[in-house]
Amino acid sequence: MDFTLNDTQRAIQGVVRDFARREIIPKAAGYDQREEFPWEIIQGAASLGLLGILVPDGYGGAGMDYVSYVAILEELGRADASVALTVEAHNSLAVNQILLFGTEEQRRRYLPPLARGEMLSAWALTEPSSGSDAAAMRTTAVRQDDAYVLTGTKNFITSGSIAGVYVVLALSDRTRGSHGISAFILERGAPGFSVGRREKKLGVRASDTAQLILDHVRLPAENLLGKMHHGFIDALQVLDGGRIGIAALAVGLARAALEESIAYSKQRVQFGQPISAFQAIQFKLADMATAIDAARLLTYRAALLADQGKPFTKEASMAKVYSAEAAVAAAIQAIQIHGGYGYTVEYPVERYLRDAKLCEIGEGTSEIQRLIIAREIVGQEYV
Repeated sequence: MDFTLNDTQRAIQGVVRDFARREIIPKAAGYDQREEFPWEIIQGAASLGLLGILVPDGYGGAGMDYVSYVAILEELGRADASVALTVEAHNSLAVNQILLFGTEEQRRRYLPPLARGEMLSAWALTEPSSGSDAAAMRTTAVRQDDAYVLTGTKNFITSGSIAGVYVVLALSDRTRGSHGISAFILERGAPGFSVGRREKKLGVRASDTAQLILDHVRLPAENLLGKMHHGFIDALQVLDGGRIGIAALAVGLARAALEESIAYSKQRVQFGQPISAFQAIQFKLADMATAIDAARLLTYRAALLADQGKPFTKEASMAKVYSAEAAVAAAIQAIQIHGGYGYTVEYPVERYLRDAKLCEIGEGTSEIQRLIIAREIVGQEYV
């Protein structure tokens, strides 16, 4: 496989890298410390088409491929994980599920404003009692005449308190297990829908994470997204693409840790010379660089398979688990290289560690990724 970016992809990467250096990196620490959502930055990202990356131009999107998507998210992840996560969750999850499984009417109605960034989307799967065991959800969808009534609570929803459109997964037939879950499109302002608590988090503090409350929310029957009882099956396909996005974000985070460590090691003098001259530091940098290259190659492989229309479930999970763990390891080593300064907010590496940890949890934990990989290689079904 040739993972060399073509001229168009390199141009996109360059535009996003310049935007990140100019608009994101100087502001990231402030947004993190204030735990403030970076609306100004997200609006700038929208102006570049970054809220409709995978959406075809016929629906108002940029119509890019997954390789371009990976290149974009790496640059955003290198600048600020909170911005990268907001862009990734919007593109990979709710928008992608509408694109892949929505009716033509649903696509025409929702994708253009979402792709233009006129509003954000949120994807509601996780609940207080169902995380990795997503099929154990308790939110229900009951058919009443020409509508569905949704009741339940969703937890840890990215952009949950600020989104304009939500894709909500709910039990439509409890007796069918994971094959009895359906997906629905819900618009902000629907009677009975409200936002619960906003989470205060260890990392990605500038990303909005909130609880959603569904108190007998009545949705028109046409708000069913995809086939009845097929929502969880569709969600697994959506998550495959999302894991490529998280992997790319993690590669960017790891790269940030390495680049900051290289710069610091060159200017920090101990025992009469820069610490970059010491073999102990050089070995750390070499290990970080090697792991980052491996993570990037795994991620690009999964993206290329997605672009080619080939199966990529195993490859997406491999990329996600390896990249996430590489990002955490790189951030830990970056703090060690920075010494006492790395433990303070004067340098960004402490934030990288706090942010990187989410990559091992969100959109499927590292344990779940290993389960998926194992089942794929021994030929078992995941569902």
